[in-house]
Amino acid sequence: MTLLSNAVGQREIHFYAPGLKRYRTGEYATQQDRAFVSISVTGDACALKCDHCQMKVLQGMAALDTGTSLFDLCRRQAELGARGVLISGGCDSRGRVPLLNHMDDIRRVRTELGLTIRVHPGLVDEELARALGTVAIDGAMLDIIGAEETIRDVYHMDVPPEEYERSLERLERYEVPTIPHIVLGLHFGEFRGEERALEIIARHPPRLLVLVILMPLYGTPMAGVTPPSAGEIGSFFELARASLPRTPIALGCARPSGISKEVVDRMAVDAGFTGIAYPAEGIVSYARDRGLVPHFHDACCGVNW
Repeated sequence: MTLLSNAVGQREIHFYAPGLKRYRTGEYATQQDRAFVSISVTGDACALKCDHCQMKVLQGMAALDTGTSLFDLCRRQAELGARGVLISGGCDSRGRVPLLNHMDDIRRVRTELGLTIRVHPGLVDEELARALGTVAIDGAMLDIIGAEETIRDVYHMDVPPEEYERSLERLERYEVPTIPHIVLGLHFGEFRGEERALEIIARHPPRLLVLVILMPLYGTPMAGVTPPSAGEIGSFFELARASLPRTPIALGCARPSGISKEVVDRMAVDAGFTGIAYPAEGIVSYARDRGLVPHFHDACCGVNW
């Protein structure tokens, strides 16, 4: 297969290993697992209890304890070697992560500690977008969902897909860099609304687009769900690159393991993606064989130290 050019014609690819889990292949391993730390401002609490997650993802984050400020938690992480943080958490019933009460701390983390900051804001209202615009964060990461039934049946919310576009519009208005995510197969393993999500994102070109794939997690209602087929995934990869020809696109952390992971990672290289998190064994060599120069980062997708 002929390799498509990466965004803006670059002949390089970035591999990421954020400190969410132990990671090692014969080609690449995490060097500093404390370099980039994920923090939940709500601990493992989330009002939505989405069917694909059930708070499992939050349990792997550093929890903000009662009586501890976000700044103090980030300062401790910086003392342990952190260079960047993802500030995330569970959502309220309206799909919002409660970040507003922490904005003063977030500003201090940026100005006093100099850490790279990513946030997971969930749905973004005007007040939060304005507040985030006053801090030089690296990016706001939010899932974009294009099917109303997926929002209802998986996220347990009664909002239209247009509300996700409004979130992007608000962040764009206040010049907050956006890093939208699309979860392929989010509707119980089916493709439903992913193309519409891509259309929404294309109207608001982001700093980086991240594609992830449904991971059936033990203990969730989707534990037995079959993820999308490799053919469906590969077709969407090509559509995403064609829709955003000059935008960096990364294959994110969440995707099924095993032999399918290698197949999916190869398709990402062939589609001209600019980054892959936790690459499967052999993917670095595969990229090199196709003329790409690899770069490695112990951080979240798109954070290039």
